[in-house]
Order: sequence, then structure tokens, then C-alpha cells
Amino acid sequence: MKFDYDSTCFVPADVLECGQIFRFEKFRQGYRVFSADKDCYIYTDGAKTIVECGDADYFYNFFDLGRDYSKIIERAESFGVPALTSACKKAAGLRLLNQNSEEMIYSFIISQNNNIPRIKLIISRICEGLGQKMSSPLGDFYAFPSSSALAAKEPEYYRSLGAGYRDVFISDTARRIAAEGIERLYGLPGDELRRQLLTYKGVGPKVADCICLFGFGRRDAFPVDTWIEKLYREDFGGTLTDRNKINAYFTSLFGQFSGYMQQYLFYAKRSNL
Repeated sequence: MKFDYDSTCFVPADVLECGQIFRFEKFRQGYRVFSADKDCYIYTDGAKTIVECGDADYFYNFFDLGRDYSKIIERAESFGVPALTSACKKAAGLRLLNQNSEEMIYSFIISQNNNIPRIKLIISRICEGLGQKMSSPLGDFYAFPSSSALAAKEPEYYRSLGAGYRDVFISDTARRIAAEGIERLYGLPGDELRRQLLTYKGVGPKVADCICLFGFGRRDAFPVDTWIEKLYREDFGGTLTDRNKINAYFTSLFGQFSGYMQQYLFYAKRSNL
């Protein structure tokens, strides 16, 4: 199955290389993307970005294609922040993904104090070791494991895959989610969702904000990491040093659009766009 979208606001590299997803790889003329137990191939052909997949509805929602990002960019420019206006122009093809919630909880636990190549490698090893093997016209792949499958392994298993001190975090969180599920989290207001996520072992404020933004679609979340701290000082003239206060500064400034603005700013700063 194949569908396309205007590439002005849908550039595969901008979407995938901005730090919001870890299960993707260079493939043919573009990228192969994995989410839960599904995969797709995306590439740009002239003025269109093409998505080839077995589940068009899933990936239409996954890439947030029902949203007009030209309006998001207009809103970004309305803030009158030079760094943000510049970032939006240079990364106009960026879109926020609607990703699987459980997968994002584990992915961002693994991401803490880590670099993207290593995060991708650890997640890939976990999928290969515990995920179901899936068949696809694009080639076989492994689904992201269920929490039950993850819970069946001791921390040492995750350490052997390169997770380091995060081994206990993955194991404990998997056992909790396997026992409780996460259905209760979906309807929570943003602040309460964040508070609840902080009760999972290995989830601190930045990881909680990433999970809210990328795993639960809470677009008012604004994760603060080293790059955002650097940007805050250099481009906003900020003097605060407490990340919670920096987070409050940005969420007060950008409100319900905080997550979109964070990604434009973060991606442009980290990529030196």
C-alpha cells in the first residue's frame, strides 16, 4: 500500500533524525521505520514524500498527517523569537510522531545519559532477543516486545545487551506494566500524567516529558536536556540553572504548542542548522 504527502512539511530526515524515534534505518532511497509490530518505507520523490506500508491508517496517524504543519510554523513565527523562526524555516519538514506508548516508556528510559547510535543498538538487540519475528514485503524484522516478554528477563539480561545501569529500570518497569497495564494513564491531565510517569523506576523529569510528548501525544510538554540548556543560555539569554525552572519558562512561553517548539529548537540547535 502506498500514499503520498506534500514534502514541504514532511521531510523524512527532519522527522526521523530529530531524536524522537530510535527504530529506523537508512533503506533504499529513504528510510525504513519500525513501530510496535509494523514497518514502513518512506522516501521523497520530487514534491512528495511517499509512504509504503501494510497499514495506511496506522502510519497516516503515526506521521500525524491529518495536521497542517504550515499552521504550526505560522504559530511559531508569531512568538517573534529569532532562533525559533530560523529553526522552523530550516526544519520545516519536521513532524511530531504519534508513537506507541509502551515502546516510548522503555525507549526513553534507555535514552537517558546515552547517545543515539547506542540507544538504537540496545533497542535493536532487545527487539531481536524478545520481539516477535514479523514478515514484511520490505524484509523480515522484529516487533518491539510486549511488557510481559520484557518482564520475564532479569536485569542481567539487559546489562548483557549493553543497557548498563538502566538494566534494573527496564526490568522493574516491565514487571510493573505487565502487572498493572498503562490504560489508566491515557486519560490523565498532562501534569498528573507526568507525576505518574515519575513513579516508574528510571523515569526522571526529562524522560517523563519525552514520554508525555512522544508516547502520549501531550504537545504541551517541553523536555529539557543539555542541548535545550545550551539553547536557553545562548539564544534566549537565560540565567536559570534548574532544569525544572527552565521547563517552566518554556512551557509558560509556548503553552499548548510547547512540544512542537521544543522539537524545532532542539533539532536545529543539535544539528547546527
